[in-house]
Amino acid sequence: MFLVVFDPVQQAIDVVQSALMLTVILATPILAIGLVVGLIVAIFQTATSIQEQTLAFIPKMFAVAALLVLLFPWMARSLLSYTDDLWTNKMPVFLTRSFGLEDVTPPQ
Repeated sequence: MFLVVFDPVQQAIDVVQSALMLTVILATPILAIGLVVGLIVAIFQTATSIQEQTLAFIPKMFAVAALLVLLFPWMARSLLSYTDDLWTNKMPVFLTRSFGLEDVTPPQ
């Protein structure tokens, strides 16, 4: 028989850790496309000796906007899945244990 000890601090750490991990996963493609487009524009500017500052900004803006449009369904599904998991699995257990309501079982 196993004794499960509820640790609210560890529960909070797990929730924050999974939120930060999801944030990193969702932000990585956007930051990567900005980096790649910026590098390509910088190489183009160096090769042609064009030093126009808006030339570096406009392509990155369009690339990030296009990627956001393409990845929005995946990003929304990921956020909704995380929120659903948070409110159905983690929060009921956290709230019932925090207020001393151990006899209340969380919804399955």
